Amino acid sequence: EEQLSTESAMKLIIGNKNYSSWSLRAWLAAREGGFTFEEIRIPLFIPGSRERILSHSPSGKVPCLNDHGVVVWDSLAIGEYLAEKRPGLLPADPVARALARSVTAEMHSGFQNLRSRMPMNVRKDYTGFGHSPEVDADIARIVAIWNDCRARFGAVGPYLFGRFSLADAAFAPVAFRFQTYAVKPAGAAGEYLATLLANPHMQEWATAARAETESIPEEDLYG
Repeated sequence: EEQLSTESAMKLIIGNKNYSSWSLRAWLAAREGGFTFEEIRIPLFIPGSRERILSHSPSGKVPCLNDHGVVVWDSLAIGEYLAEKRPGLLPADPVARALARSVTAEMHSGFQNLRSRMPMNVRKDYTGFGHSPEVDADIARIVAIWNDCRARFGAVGPYLFGRFSLADAAFAPVAFRFQTYAVKPAGAAGEYLATLLANPHMQEWATAARAETESIPEEDLYG
C-alpha cells in the first residue's frame, strides 16, 4: 500500500510479497544492508497497478528504488547500487566477490524452467508439483552452486560467502520455492537452505506474504 511520502526517505517500490521474487531480492538486500527505507507495495495485475508502478518506475516493473531522487530499477542494479553504499553486501576478497557476482548474475538471467513451473508462492504447499527433467536440472545446478560456495567460502559464517551478500539475496526466492515445493537438498546445501529460511528478514517477509489477501490465478498453478 502506498504510504504518505517522506521526502527524506529512501523508497523501495515492490509487488505482492507472496509472488514477487524480484521484489524480495531488492528488499532483502536493503534490509540486510541496514538501510532505512519507505516500502511502497503495489499489488500486481489488478486494474491500475501498471499505472501506479509507472508513476515510480520507468520500466513499469518492480522493484524500483528511489534514493532521494536517484531512481534505480531491476533487482540486480539495485543490489549493486546498495553495495556501493554498503560494501559489506559483497565479499571483500576479489575472488569471492567475482564468484558472488557470477552466481548472482546466473540466477538473475537463468533457471527459466524452475521459474515457470515452480513460481514463488509463499503461502501454498505444492509438495510434489512442478517437477520435470528440465526443472530438476535447474535444481541440481542450484544445489551445486550452493555446495561449491559453502565449501570454498563458507568457513566464516552460514551464508554462501560466510557473511550475507547479494548472492544470498539472489537465491532467497529459491529458498521459498524449495519450501513450497518440498525440495530438500542434502548436506551443505540443505543446511544453507535452512539458514536462509530462518533469516529474520526472510521470516518477516513470509509472515507478510501469508497475510496478503490478493490472489494472482496465473501464479496459483496447482490450485
